[in-house]
Amino acid sequence: MAPIHGSRRSFLTAVAGVSAYVWIPKPVHGYTAAAVRASARDDRAKPGISKWDLDTPALCVDLDKMERNVATLQATLKKNGIASRPHAKTHKTAAIARYQLSTGSIGICCAKLTEAEALAAAGIDKICMTTSNPSVNKVRRAMKLAKAHPQFIQAVDYEPNARDLNDAAKAAGIVASVVIDVAVGTRSGIPAADALALAQAIDKMPNLKLRGMLSYDGGVQHVVGFQKRRSQALSVIEPNVAAFEAMKQSGLNMEIFSGGGSGTYNIMHEVPHCTDVQVGSYLFMDMQYMAIGSETGDAVFSDFAPSLTVITTVLNNRFAGLTTDAGAKALTLNTPTAGVIGEPGMKYNAGSDEFGSIRFSEPPSKKYAIGDKLELIVPHCDPAVNEYNQMYGIRGEKVEQVWDITARGNSQ
Repeated sequence: MAPIHGSRRSFLTAVAGVSAYVWIPKPVHGYTAAAVRASARDDRAKPGISKWDLDTPALCVDLDKMERNVATLQATLKKNGIASRPHAKTHKTAAIARYQLSTGSIGICCAKLTEAEALAAAGIDKICMTTSNPSVNKVRRAMKLAKAHPQFIQAVDYEPNARDLNDAAKAAGIVASVVIDVAVGTRSGIPAADALALAQAIDKMPNLKLRGMLSYDGGVQHVVGFQKRRSQALSVIEPNVAAFEAMKQSGLNMEIFSGGGSGTYNIMHEVPHCTDVQVGSYLFMDMQYMAIGSETGDAVFSDFAPSLTVITTVLNNRFAGLTTDAGAKALTLNTPTAGVIGEPGMKYNAGSDEFGSIRFSEPPSKKYAIGDKLELIVPHCDPAVNEYNQMYGIRGEKVEQVWDITARGNSQ
């Protein structure tokens, strides 16, 4: 594949090699979400509806690619002797969380309490809450979740918060599982040097059960170049490994050492005592992740296929370039720009709220008419998913599943 630093065109050419070129012949019908849902039974849409007939912008996931991504991850982790605890913030969808659990994941991570509540209400009970909840209301609600779902685990990084959780657990009549969030960097968590004292304090709280620790390094996930990413990932987590060993040597229960992500899924097994990785984007992929490069030396991170796309309609072709109906509200980010599948000479701009604009660095493969459709790889999958009420599961270009995005908008 072409080097990623060569040009945007070379990168998109490589992207086009990952995903087959497709375009929609006319006429199209434009089924609404309601029409598709009305035709579905047990979440399976009426056979024969083409993804190209969906109203746009439409959030689609190629089921074959997604399933291969899951299989690739699980095979690698099994070989390396660690497990997966995927982050639901990527898909926010109970149906997908169930699939991840059924294919070998040991639990699901949630970043926000409302997200955890929505997924728990939909039957997902192996949830690890990776964000601390220091407010009085959230402490109470977290312990309500723990009472209803005994496998629920709450992260904590502050002793007063741990005391509040202990009191709320006592009031609920339970012993609640907690993990200590030990910082990698400065975004969240307790410094590694202070983690042992917090762990020992928690161990004395009768209504909390210490299960171990989390150490997610968000900063390293998008480091470009595998060897540089590996070196940084292994270096910055050394104090956390020392903290884990100190806790274990002091006799504390340390069954969990969770960290890593999609960019380091094939690195974290080198971290002593690591039990599982908090992968998320591996499921869908996006333009951010595809730019980090693979272990094989490819400029494109091709370990996982880009399964998540947004289908958009051409609204205007009268001026230079094209105008589409997928802007910032459909794609969220504009850096990196969305990738137009099969059209490496197209530069996509989602800077307008409701409209996307396309300029050509070279002639497109065909003349696009108003009403034609294009398929986009999103800049960053997590916030894009949060903009939609449902996603369409596609197999062989036909709608097979219509999934509610269970925790859409649940960001508290």
